[in-house]
Amino acid sequence: MSTSPLQIGAKGSDDLRARQARHWAQTALGHPFERFAPASADASFRRYFRGEARERSWIVMDAPPQHEDCEPFVRIAGLLDAAGLNVPAVLAQDLDHGFLLLSDLGTRTLLDVLDEENADALMGAAIDALIRWQRASRPDVLPEYDDVLLRRELALFPDWYLQRHLGLTLSGLQHEAWNGVVESLIAAALAQPRVFVHRDYMPRNLMLSEPMPGVLDFQDAVHGPIAYDVISLFKDAFHSWPATRVDAWIARYWRDAKLAGLPLGDEAAFRRDCDWIGVQRHLKILGIFARLSLRDGKPKYLADTPRFVRYVVDVAARYPEFAALSELFERQILPRPA
Repeated sequence: MSTSPLQIGAKGSDDLRARQARHWAQTALGHPFERFAPASADASFRRYFRGEARERSWIVMDAPPQHEDCEPFVRIAGLLDAAGLNVPAVLAQDLDHGFLLLSDLGTRTLLDVLDEENADALMGAAIDALIRWQRASRPDVLPEYDDVLLRRELALFPDWYLQRHLGLTLSGLQHEAWNGVVESLIAAALAQPRVFVHRDYMPRNLMLSEPMPGVLDFQDAVHGPIAYDVISLFKDAFHSWPATRVDAWIARYWRDAKLAGLPLGDEAAFRRDCDWIGVQRHLKILGIFARLSLRDGKPKYLADTPRFVRYVVDVAARYPEFAALSELFERQILPRPA
């Protein structure tokens, strides 16, 4: 069902930036929209609108420049396109005001359509696209996923999830053990082969589009650990797949990536890399979701924290290096409400 042209944001017809975005995009196209309505929003300040006219549609990004920078989106879209991936084409841009006019990759994400029957085919297409992206990697093009960034991300877990969300303060011994976990995770991440990393490569950001898949939300891409996007794809916020299925997808990725010439060692070492970078990502996300709720007034993300808690618990139990982390989760986090 189409949305009224006046219903273009949380504030309806009083949404000044939405009206400005619509006017700018119509001027860039040279004709008015017949319909203009919200397409989606994300955890940042960015919003997306879908404009329709003459039996076609476009996406308008509104990224307030005091909060967001559109330049990385434009630049990384070019990198992805050059690597052979299906990304929105940037048809017009006004970086000073934070507006982009993009081609429309459709309305259905892989998350919308994934089920037990089609998951192997859809995940296979996502794996193939990921390998193309990684094969295009080269240093000094994207920011490095370095010690500083990894450390800053991991700090979100004790600061926002434990202390501010759950009201837990680590004891001296627990803090020492946590520091040990942090150092181990960072060392393992930095030891992995380095490739282009989308950083949020999951079914919600992959579109059912030809060629498959369309790729969105790539503006935070970095140069970092090769296993990061792999585990992001198979262990996301919205669906927990059986371990046997995840194992099969990891095996498929490893086989195809090796054949494509990506710098991977043996499969067992790669599976460990997936587990360890997964723990780093899951801890970070727990902190981010707590921050979104407490600082940004977006509590809906907390509904997904139990899934990430379970991801950490399942992996931590398999590695003696994570014994203290496993104990923290089993004794102090699992017994509490999410």
